[in-house]
Amino acid sequence: MVYKEVTVLKKEYIIPIFVPHLGCKKCCTFCNQRTISGEKKQVTAKDVTNTIEYYLKNFKNENNYVEVAFFGGSFTAIEREKQEELLSAVQPYIKEKKVDSIRLSTRPDAIDKDILRMLKKYNVKTIELGVQSTNNYILARCKRGHSFEDVKKASKLIRFYRFNLGHQMMVGLPDSTEKDDIQTAKDLIKLKPKMVRIYPVLVIKGTELEEEFNKGDFTPLTVGQAVERSKEIVKLFEQKNIRVIRVGLQNTDTITDSSNKESEVVAGPYHPAFGQLVEDAIWYDKIVDEIKKINAKVIRVEIEANSKNINNVVGHKKENLEKLKDTYALIASAKENDEIKEGKFKMNVLETA
Repeated sequence: MVYKEVTVLKKEYIIPIFVPHLGCKKCCTFCNQRTISGEKKQVTAKDVTNTIEYYLKNFKNENNYVEVAFFGGSFTAIEREKQEELLSAVQPYIKEKKVDSIRLSTRPDAIDKDILRMLKKYNVKTIELGVQSTNNYILARCKRGHSFEDVKKASKLIRFYRFNLGHQMMVGLPDSTEKDDIQTAKDLIKLKPKMVRIYPVLVIKGTELEEEFNKGDFTPLTVGQAVERSKEIVKLFEQKNIRVIRVGLQNTDTITDSSNKESEVVAGPYHPAFGQLVEDAIWYDKIVDEIKKINAKVIRVEIEANSKNINNVVGHKKENLEKLKDTYALIASAKENDEIKEGKFKMNVLETA
């Protein structure tokens, strides 16, 4: 097994176990799960046990919520015996209260009542569906092998059986316009997921999409385009209190800048801090909105924010401050103030024309 860096979400610890391709009978044009996950061999119950032990030894605090996550996108399409083998390996840790629950990702067309009853028995709490798009033409174009109807049916069943529902979508798929991606977000909101992940499309080595890219039949989004598109989608979800738990693929030894010799990324909007860029862009819009409310030509401002948000105000490599200067001829500075709540800011106008 390749051990990944522990992902900490507030006081929650996620133990990631990657199960690439096992149950996936389709081969989407953009996908190479072995590259994306870093896993090249099939996972066994022993691997699950070893991975859990490894992470538990490295957790600093004892009183945290610990969840084992089976990633890979097709868990419930695996042979039933294999599913139960992997899930069974987690049960002793749940019984000993070292692990609290299990989450998994799977295909929308690999969910039914029998599967959900079985998952309940094994303490699965969260099921994430790899939706990618709600446009049936785009789903067929990318050879997903399922329809939006499958997504709606699976989402309804998952919520009926009282699992936490998660959705995963992609921006910049072949033939998918900004309008299409926005519509996917709006469609998913109607299905009431508790959380979503948003991934910009990258061209990965060994995929059909790489062949299309090399022929000139597919042009990926630039980083800037992907950030702008993702930004608007994040806003839609946040307006409906749906948690966006990830934007952009996790960096690995192979998912890295295409200039790196070890990288499997051929082209596309890769950035090691893509999620941060999106978050900063949302903050920039909020700052500009406040500036436009001021009934005067603003020349210089000071923006106060919680220390946890000060980087969002400044932007990656001071991009937000530079953009304010270039676009509005406005000199802005940032100041930490932990009396201000996270996610909020205060603007002090220092000079007007």
